[in-house]
Amino acid sequence: MTESEAFRAGARNLLVGCARLAPGQRLLIATEDTDPAFYEPELGPAIAAEAEALGLSVTMIELPFSPITAEVPSNLAAQMAAAEATLFLARLGDQMRFSQALAAHNPVVCYALDREMLASDFGRADHAGLVALKSCIDTAFARARNIRVTCPLGTDFAGPGARFPDTMGDVSIRRFPMSVFTPVPAGGFAGHVVQEGFLVGTGASYYVPYAIALDGPIRLHFRDTQLLHIEGAPGDVAAAQAHYRHVAQVTGAARDHFHSWHAGMHPGCDWKVPAATGFERWSGGAFGNPRVLHFHTCGTVAPGEISLNMLDATVTLDDVAVWDAGVLHPERIAGGPDILERFPDLAALFKAPAQGVGAGSNGRLVGRIEEQTP
Repeated sequence: MTESEAFRAGARNLLVGCARLAPGQRLLIATEDTDPAFYEPELGPAIAAEAEALGLSVTMIELPFSPITAEVPSNLAAQMAAAEATLFLARLGDQMRFSQALAAHNPVVCYALDREMLASDFGRADHAGLVALKSCIDTAFARARNIRVTCPLGTDFAGPGARFPDTMGDVSIRRFPMSVFTPVPAGGFAGHVVQEGFLVGTGASYYVPYAIALDGPIRLHFRDTQLLHIEGAPGDVAAAQAHYRHVAQVTGAARDHFHSWHAGMHPGCDWKVPAATGFERWSGGAFGNPRVLHFHTCGTVAPGEISLNMLDATVTLDDVAVWDAGVLHPERIAGGPDILERFPDLAALFKAPAQGVGAGSNGRLVGRIEEQTP
């Protein structure tokens, strides 16, 4: 498959498989005016060209980037209402992913941030298969009696089956690619999360600094939805506490609230550069890899403001390791084997999942750009 053929396949997976568009319908593509770009500037026009080749009527709009967004701009709302779908190649879509104000207009947020990602296994993997897998995983979490999460650095927390709200607590947008299951509410869970490398935002707000580096691991103890205390080297603990205070002050979030958590579920998500080269893009693009599990903290409103990230977690549902040292095993949940049989391209990816998660040369998350050896 050539590069152009791969990109075309990814774009059609997005436009037809996810957005469910048909010839003659109208597509609004919303980009943002940032420099340097969060999304590759050429991505929007390239998708627009493929959309027009499919017989769609395309309108493009450029949105100003707002670090802390509370509502949909009026000019955008009117244009969304006039289209069958709106594709966000702008952070606004992700910032408002829990807002019902977007839901009525078929909003799609693209987490493939450039043409290469859209043309890769990440963009081409059958969207329907990933949606079906998400549904199976959600059901497995809801039915579980006991859930435990551990990681190689010492993370260890546990609780009952996922207490999803009536709405399942999920987003009001269509995600593309479908990369995570519904966040598991923190209520009923207790234990500690070991965070190494850095603290980083969730994509809800873009405060400054968006991330802070840690010299060593810290251990954050919590019960239900409450952060109890932080352990670690004094300098790292002080830095973490100061960052939580700062972010809560800037955003108005509840500083000590632990909201929810989930892990990546897309075996084609491959983040090849260290997270420290661009924390904003890393937090918006790498989270779908099954090797990454993250906890939303600092805020009662989903998804919180500070994300705790751990690599290669083991997640057991009633003593069955569905994630085993960062490897997702769909065949270990009810309905999983059937999905793998119906979607052979997805099954092939799970046999050789992508390993890139933005780790440093030591294979772990690092908070600073490493010096290159001459």
